[in-house]
Amino acid sequence: MRKRMLRITITILTLIMGAYTYGQATDKEQDKEKNKALRTSKNLTWEANKELSQNDFVQAEANYRKAIAKSDANAVAPYNLGNAYYEKETYNEAFVRFKQAGEMATDKKEKHSAYHNMGNVFMKSKEYEKAVEAYKQALRNNPSDEETRYNLALAKEMLKKQQDENKKNDKNQDKKEEEDKKDKNQDEKKDGENNKDNKGDQKDDKNKDKGDEGDKGDQKKEEDKKGEGDKKQDDQNKPGQGKEPSGQNEQQQPRPNQLSPQQVKNLLEAMQNEEKKVKEKIDAQKAKGVKVKNEKDW
Repeated sequence: MRKRMLRITITILTLIMGAYTYGQATDKEQDKEKNKALRTSKNLTWEANKELSQNDFVQAEANYRKAIAKSDANAVAPYNLGNAYYEKETYNEAFVRFKQAGEMATDKKEKHSAYHNMGNVFMKSKEYEKAVEAYKQALRNNPSDEETRYNLALAKEMLKKQQDENKKNDKNQDKKEEEDKKDKNQDEKKDGENNKDNKGDQKDDKNKDKGDEGDKGDQKKEEDKKGEGDKKQDDQNKPGQGKEPSGQNEQQQPRPNQLSPQQVKNLLEAMQNEEKKVKEKIDAQKAKGVKVKNEKDW
């Protein structure tokens, strides 16, 4: 029984030792592969640096990307690609690569450079608060860098100016909104007064219309009254109508083809003159003697 247990123990120990040995071999193989990939990545980075110095940005960008994809231990590749983007003023791409380099870097000097350049990108985009934090992170990895310290002071100053300007703008905006609200209230009040005046004018117009209707009624009554008077007068002037006898009307206004009093007077005077002439003629004949007419005998 004891011999059997001893054999099992030895077998287990053998398996453990074998697994450990295999693990070590595997780790060594993996380390070997990583080192190989890192060397390839560094070679690609060197080629990209050379191409970039020859102003061949397209080929340099391609090799930097290959270097980054080949090994995640080569922080130089994304850092240099970030610098290339920064020179091209492609700041968003530059920030991505600087951030990637800061995360990949294990050396404080490399981390310092990555965060310093991240701060520079934020300064370009006027994100001063983020720039301050980036420069602080850079100084944590290299407190003695005076350039980073200067950039941090500048970023703080620009941040203060930006905050003061924002406060001023907010204050002006609040003031403008308050004035707009005040103007709106005044306009609404003015509109209310205008509506009230319009209602009063409409009421006055309505009353005026009623007054005009009353005046028109009075005028109509006056015209009717006057018309009745004119009609009455016309009735008096018409023969055979009115209160007076028709005879009087005939004397006052002669009928057609009837002599007027003046004409009758003139006619009488003419007749009298004619009679007078006849009388004078007769008297003259009497004075000469009467002429006798001879009659014939049978």
